[in-house]
Amino acid sequence: MILFPTIELMNGKCVTLTRGRLEEPVIWHVDPVERARSFAAAGAEWMHVTDIDALRGDEGNQALIEEIIRAAGIPVQLGGGFRSREAVTRWIDRGAGRIVIGTMAAHDPDLLRELAKFHPDQIVLAVDIFDGSVMTEGWKTRSAFLPETYVKAFEDAPLAGIIVTDIDADIEDSDGSLAVITSLAAQTRHPVIARGTVRTADDISRLKYVPNIAGTLIGRALLSKDVDLAEALALAAADPEPVADFR
Repeated sequence: MILFPTIELMNGKCVTLTRGRLEEPVIWHVDPVERARSFAAAGAEWMHVTDIDALRGDEGNQALIEEIIRAAGIPVQLGGGFRSREAVTRWIDRGAGRIVIGTMAAHDPDLLRELAKFHPDQIVLAVDIFDGSVMTEGWKTRSAFLPETYVKAFEDAPLAGIIVTDIDADIEDSDGSLAVITSLAAQTRHPVIARGTVRTADDISRLKYVPNIAGTLIGRALLSKDVDLAEALALAAADPEPVADFR
């Protein structure tokens, strides 16, 4: 299982959000570039960056993201505000290892399929779920799509993976969040990357037993030092213990 240590950027600072509320960011006083370097030093194979300002059409973090990509020493999976083919192509040309697409897929699914075919193993679909529906526009708009039918609509696309977030799960209720993600992971052939489920090292161990969970994003727990990245990476890399097959 791949761990994606995560940086969320707002106004050039590392932040975390609760249920996507842009007006209530928690600001962490760490240097984003040094933070990216520390992920690689701890042994991470990938990292994830979300440009929160880009969700609102603000391009103020672009130079910082380019610096992170150059300095990280590991591939960067980048999400936040991708609404056009040009934006996706531009960031792949700038060195982003993967691009995460959410709202665009709901509005123009054929474009997502085209991008996935043109950039194999570089396009990731974001599926953000609230109260049983797929949300778009940075978690602000409820779509008419059910998560199960939405994911199945892209089964033929050569995606690098699907990031699944259960927005409705309470910030302390990792069990509820994992249940939604587990159910959706069972209904797709694409590797699923869980988001919002890791608060302790035990959560990583538990995720490894879920079929088709290929990775997880981990941000707040690292910043709050509830989880040590080197320890988490070791847990993610370890082979899961055999489970008895009861019939």
